[in-house]
Amino acid sequence: MYPEVVSLSNTSLEATFGVLLDQVPRLQNRQSLTELSGGITNRNLLVATTAGKYVARISSNSSSLLSIDRESEYQNSKISAEIGIGAQVLDYLPGQGLLVIGYIEGRTYAAKDVSENLERIAESVRMLHSGKSFVRDFNMFEIQKSYLAIVQERGFKLPDGYMAYADKVLQIRSAMQILNDGLVPCNNDLLPGNFIDDGSKIWLIDYEYSGNNDACFELGNIWAESFLEFEKLEELVTAYYGKHRPEKIARAWLMALVGKYGWTLWASIQGSISELDFDFWSWGMAKYESAQREFSGAYFKKALTQVTNKTGPL
Repeated sequence: MYPEVVSLSNTSLEATFGVLLDQVPRLQNRQSLTELSGGITNRNLLVATTAGKYVARISSNSSSLLSIDRESEYQNSKISAEIGIGAQVLDYLPGQGLLVIGYIEGRTYAAKDVSENLERIAESVRMLHSGKSFVRDFNMFEIQKSYLAIVQERGFKLPDGYMAYADKVLQIRSAMQILNDGLVPCNNDLLPGNFIDDGSKIWLIDYEYSGNNDACFELGNIWAESFLEFEKLEELVTAYYGKHRPEKIARAWLMALVGKYGWTLWASIQGSISELDFDFWSWGMAKYESAQREFSGAYFKKALTQVTNKTGPL
């Protein structure tokens, strides 16, 4: 299930969100409201009514600065639900930041659970990737450039030495063109908390960053968001492709590195504009420090070579 917290009383949540929720008929006749943990770009409420349980995702008006398109989130959430891997989409109030989805009974993952269920995760990810194309594309190379422009134009915090790695990002982008399998519909934000295990299937939730992307970005980002050891990336990529693919392992690792570099700026923007009680800067710096080590590590050059070679040694 979604993890429950009691950061606000039911009365406080009603006072804050009750008028908005009342615009959706199925959310009326509420018995309780509970805030769910895990959301760092929105507020997630478990709404229990006389008819059942629902999740209300409430976003802020600053989403566009983070490259979030709420209409795309809505459309892509419906696509993921249609193929049976995402929660059912029940209501959407465009312009008001409210998306209502079904409540999935199950267990929300932590990093340890991700590490222990990589084959099953690969199965769910393949299911998503084999579905209908999403309504927009997601490209972290372009998004990182957009984030950088926002940070610089608005005077937000930029980590020390950040620009020193720009040339290495260009090297990665160039190498990625050699063996490019095209785009598939991706979630692009599969943190541990976005996996829900109902005992037979692992569901993938939260499609605010969803878009057509390189499958290896998805795999690398899953690995990076759980801070797993390199061997776990090999296991995940092998499970996804059904055999050992050294060039795909290198591709996923490099994509994860680009992701860390880009999400660092996401954290800078969020730390400057968000009203949520969360230490975005520390969250981003953990990613940046990991990226710094990897940009400077011995594997970086090997990965740049391996990602262009289907048959060479890892």
